[in-house]
Order: sequence, then C-alpha cells, then structure tokens
Amino acid sequence: MTGSGEQPPESGPPRATRRSTAAFASVLDQAASSLTNIAVLVIAARVSTVHGFATFSMVYLTFTVLLGLNMAYVGQAVVLTRGDTAVTGVACRSAVSFTALAATAVGALLAAVGAVAAAVTGGWTGPGGAFLALGLVLPPVLVQDGLRYAFSTLRRPGLALAADSLRLVCVVPALLLQSRGTAPGLLVAVWGLSAVPALLLGLRLLWPHVRDARADPRSYTRRGHLGRRFVVEFAVGNASSQLAVLGLGLFAAPLAVGALRGATTLFGPLNVLFNSVNAFGPPLLGRLGSRRATARAAAVLGLALCAVGLAWGLVLHALPDGVGRQLLGATWQSASVLLPASGAQYAVMGLGTCALVTLRVLSPRATLSVQVVFSLLSVVLMLGGYLLSGSALGAAWGLAAGSALKAAAAWIRVARLRVQERPTAAPVPAVPTG
Repeated sequence: MTGSGEQPPESGPPRATRRSTAAFASVLDQAASSLTNIAVLVIAARVSTVHGFATFSMVYLTFTVLLGLNMAYVGQAVVLTRGDTAVTGVACRSAVSFTALAATAVGALLAAVGAVAAAVTGGWTGPGGAFLALGLVLPPVLVQDGLRYAFSTLRRPGLALAADSLRLVCVVPALLLQSRGTAPGLLVAVWGLSAVPALLLGLRLLWPHVRDARADPRSYTRRGHLGRRFVVEFAVGNASSQLAVLGLGLFAAPLAVGALRGATTLFGPLNVLFNSVNAFGPPLLGRLGSRRATARAAAVLGLALCAVGLAWGLVLHALPDGVGRQLLGATWQSASVLLPASGAQYAVMGLGTCALVTLRVLSPRATLSVQVVFSLLSVVLMLGGYLLSGSALGAAWGLAAGSALKAAAAWIRVARLRVQERPTAAPVPAVPTG
C-alpha cells in the first residue's frame, strides 16, 4: 500500500504521451472525414453530366445541412459529458439511439417528398429520385458519422479513425465503378450504402463500452438541452449560407450550385486546417494566460492560414485545363471561373476562424451575435451578387465579401476585449463548434 502522501505509479504510457497520441488520432480522423467528402464530390463530378452533378450537389448540400444539425444538437452535446464509464456509456448509447430515430423520421419525410416529386415530374433520374435515395440511406450515413462523437466522448479517437478510414476505403471504389452519365439518384444510393461496412465496424467497436448502459434518447427532447443553443449557432453560422445556395439552385439556377460546389471542393484540404483550429485552438490559446498573448498568438495563426489560403488559390488557378477536367470533369469549366473568388473567401475565412476561436476563449457569449449578424449578411451579399451579375461568379464574390466582413467584425471584438484585464478566476471553457 502507498502512504497517504504518495500516488501509485501510473501503468502504461505517460499521460502527456497519451494526450499527444489522442490529438494526433483526432487530426487524422478529421483528415479522413474531410478527404471522404472531397473524394465523393470529385468522383461524382467526373462521372456525372453538368446537370447531373448540379442535382447531386443540391442533394449532397441537403445532407450537409442535416449532418451539421445532428453534429450541433447531438454531437457537441455528448462530447461535453463528464463522468465515469457508466455515465459516458449511457450518454453515448443515448446519442446513437436518438440519431438513429431522428434520421429515420427525417429520411422517411425526404423519401416521401422525393417520390411525389418524381411522380409529378415523371422522371426518377432527376431531383425527385435523388432526394428519394437520400431519404433511404440517411439513417445509416448519419449514425455512422455520429459514432465519431461517441468515440470522442469515450476518449477513443483511434476507434473513430478506424471506422472513418473504412468509410473512405469503401466509398471511393464504389463511386469509381459507376459509368459516365450515371443518374444522380443512383450515385446517392451507392454513396449511402457504402457507409454500411463502416457503420457495422463502428457499432462493433462501440459495443464493449456501452454494453451495460441503458439508452435514454428522450433526454435530447427535455428542456434545457445544450444542443438547442448549438443548433442556433450552427444555423446562423453555417446552415444559413448553405440553405441560401440550395434555394438558389431550386428556384433560380441549378447549374450555379454545381459550379459553387465544384470550386469549394477544391479548397477542401483547407477545411481540415480550419476544423483542427476549431478543435484544438481553444485549449491551447487558453493556456497562454493573458488576453494580449492569446490575441497575439491567434493573429499570427490567422495570418498563416490566410497565406496558406492565398497560396492554395494560386495553385488551383494555375492548374492546366486538362488537369482540372481530370478532377471535376465537365464541371471544371464553370468552377474554374470562380477560383479567384473562392480563394479570397478561404483566405479571409482563415482570419475569421482564428478570431472566433479567440472570442470563445476570452468571451464565449460574444460569438453568437457576430455569427447571427454577419452570416445573414453573407447570405444577402451572395444573393445580391448573383442578382447583379446574373451568374455564379457574383454569388461567389458575395460570399467572399461576407466572410471578410465577419472576420473584420470578429477581430474588432477581440481588440476590444484585449485591452481589458483578464479576470483572476479560471477562464470560461470554450464552446465547441462544428
């Protein structure tokens, strides 16, 4: 036995090593997930016609919004769970159960709407058939992605990496086997069904940790659930612009959606950097002590991300047309015109991301107002740019202008907080973001 003033030696690797390994696995998992999204859109663009990819993009954009809502309402709430294995087991099993039930309900609604649309228009190869396919595959796809947050809660990012890597390995060959001109509905079905192996592996890896836990999905419908606040922040920060693009495709210019999605897909690697900053930035910046040191470090990181965004934009702009067609197929011609605007948008997004992360460390409540006002302004500028120019290029420059204004507003708020003295109490924990 150890004395009262002694601690028993830890078995296994040191705690710092375990944390470094977990952080590395988390970054790799984020990279695998982002690479999957990039590969899906690139391959879909190559095997589709221009109109087919536009339809696929609208359906995939709908899925992206639903995925973000689930991440905000379920994922961000479950990762805040603290306690012993019994508590985390109940939380993870409840999260997976609620995701499955909600995805089934929403999927049934999408399938019904898609079936009606296909019957009215008389074409199962158009948007109706694609939305029908999305409704059918939505439950396995959403549950598979939601397992990532359960593994994060259990502090087992390596298990999430295993499942998401299998997802990538399955979806790429499945889509590559499709012939040129494949209908969007079939592409959506193949993409969704390719998630089943990763889903089964993830459930198998999760089972030992939740075997003795009892699911309580009703906890997500009770008053005071944290996910409601996170959904509001996601809705005004991300979903508003995505829904505006979707509306642009449904009611005005479907081909504009394909062009915008094609251009932003090429900037997908930068999303890995932005997501990593969102995940690991708050705890690292919170350790710097003073507000000035925190703001200074975030500014340096923001400038670095801005430079990377500009450099990547120049690389893409210099791509020969032959290489571009290999990447995006027929969509390259319309997407390449948007690359300067998208490059400018991603450059200022690097600055804005670091500013918002800094605000979450210094004053977590300050981010919501910035997100609400300037995300809605981005939507207005995007639609205004399209109306003034009559093309997707105007919409792309509108989005870039909105991102620049949001970054400027966030840094102005940081500058105001920087001059204030840091309170002597412990810093407020950062609010996780998608």
